[in-house]
Amino acid sequence: MSRLRVLRPAATIDALDLRVEPAPPPPHDDHEVLVEVHTAAVNPSDVKAALGTMAHAVWPRTPGRDWAGVVRDGPPDLIGQPVFGSGGDLGITCDGTHAQHLVLPRDALVALPPPMTLVEAGGIGVPFVTAQEGLRRAGLPLPGEVVLVMGGNGRVGQAAVQIAAMRGATVFAVTRGDAPYAGHACAPVRTIDAAADVAAALRAATGGHGADIVYNTVGSPCFAAANQAMALGGRHILISTLERTVPFDIFAFYRGRHTFVGIDSLALDSRASAAVLRELLPGFASGQLKPFAVRNEACYALDQAAAAYRAVLTGAPERIVLRMG
Repeated sequence: MSRLRVLRPAATIDALDLRVEPAPPPPHDDHEVLVEVHTAAVNPSDVKAALGTMAHAVWPRTPGRDWAGVVRDGPPDLIGQPVFGSGGDLGITCDGTHAQHLVLPRDALVALPPPMTLVEAGGIGVPFVTAQEGLRRAGLPLPGEVVLVMGGNGRVGQAAVQIAAMRGATVFAVTRGDAPYAGHACAPVRTIDAAADVAAALRAATGGHGADIVYNTVGSPCFAAANQAMALGGRHILISTLERTVPFDIFAFYRGRHTFVGIDSLALDSRASAAVLRELLPGFASGQLKPFAVRNEACYALDQAAAAYRAVLTGAPERIVLRMG
């Protein structure tokens, strides 16, 4: 059996020391479950952590936050069951999912809903956990509310669009140029060019109302436009940024009765992430939510991890997944 190891962080992807090592299945106690990992996504945070941008990451370690596989040892009722999950602790403060085996507490496992495959499930975790947690913390959108997603064609953006559409919101996705919305949605999604006056375009399309929720997956470049687009009582969700400080109009904030919500999915361990994913299971089972498509060309063997990490770092548009078998 094998696992990927990052021996030390590196300044560049070419200097990153990624090694596939033989390793026996890790030991586990009576309260834990041994999972044979079949697939595990490579997230941007996995690569950034390996490059040393997360000071609290423990070295050496096995990276990886998302996973899908089959239970091989643990409670009798779980053995042989296909399961999946994610965790902000995995691959950061403890060994993660880019390995053929993983030990987890029972409540960190999420049952695989049909007709989802293990390949698809391995790519769900971080984007859908982040999207759902942001919307939950902001107040889940109500039918007819306007949701504006900045970076609508990114993975978290697509997950946020899907969830908002499932809940009956009127959804707008901000995309680059005239690019259409690229993901699944169970209702129409209108797009706005990121180069346009986003707030003006949204207000024109909503009779002046604006956005009840802005899901800003981009951060500082969209901060001003997001604030200008908010309706009275609007909520602005932030999960990432390029610049740490931005100009902020306090007067417009309190007169608009706005709320800012900050989400850090790294703070959600495997148990907390599983609880968030379980909230979404009815949507996946009904087909209102769908996992990201994973093309064969985007599936890498474990010994091709360096190429997979490089693809993610350079902005591959498809979901990149490691296949452990």
